[in-house]
Amino acid sequence: MGNEGENMSRHALPPTARALILPLLGTVALTTACTSGGDESDPVSSAAAPTTASAGTSPADPPSASASAPTTIPTSAFVELPAELRKSPRRTTPVEEALPKLCGNEFGTGGRQVTASAAMTVTYQKPGDSAGNTPQGLIHQTIFTFEGAGAADYMRRLRSAVEACPSYDRGGNPVKVASKPLSGVGDEAVLVSLTRAATDLNGDRNGGTTSTQIAVARVDGAVTVFNDQGWEGSSGNPAVLDQTVRDGVKTIDAWQR
Repeated sequence: MGNEGENMSRHALPPTARALILPLLGTVALTTACTSGGDESDPVSSAAAPTTASAGTSPADPPSASASAPTTIPTSAFVELPAELRKSPRRTTPVEEALPKLCGNEFGTGGRQVTASAAMTVTYQKPGDSAGNTPQGLIHQTIFTFEGAGAADYMRRLRSAVEACPSYDRGGNPVKVASKPLSGVGDEAVLVSLTRAATDLNGDRNGGTTSTQIAVARVDGAVTVFNDQGWEGSSGNPAVLDQTVRDGVKTIDAWQR
């Protein structure tokens, strides 16, 4: 018993040392409690990536967050065709499938200034057609939102890329490309016309020509791309596309207000 008492007294800490160590232990425990699970409540991490619309997918280039530019594109931002032209309801489409490709990726060069992107497709018919008739075509609409001067930069790059692509090959069939400004639409707009030899369902030329159009318009910090495709390789309807573009620009303008 005497030896045990001597050992205990030899290793016991004096009261002043114990008073210093106990607060330090409390500090270590508090720090551990604050850092555990920090990833779940980190506001910087949760706000780093913008939210894309339920109506589409994110663009090929990584988007960057912006305090002023929209990071979500609602379905209501997309144009709705008049009932007499609507063959089927709008449907969500991946952006990379909705955007046209000519010589390269002319329409998918939004870059890191893109804050959100989404696309929808609508099938249209000739006015007065019955439900059993063949559709006349498809219109893929893509919407990009940008931060800063990204929308104007996109339009500038697009015009240069289209001008550098006077023609391209589509399955062995050359396609001629022409573009011109589209007046009275948004803040700026361009109309791209594609013309190629007409083919049947087997891909054989039948002596005619087929034409489709692409319209791109900027509305403030947003850009919308309308890609008109005739049904099963036929020509699109320029009149339907023109009215759809003008209605679509008004829809985006109303959404941004």
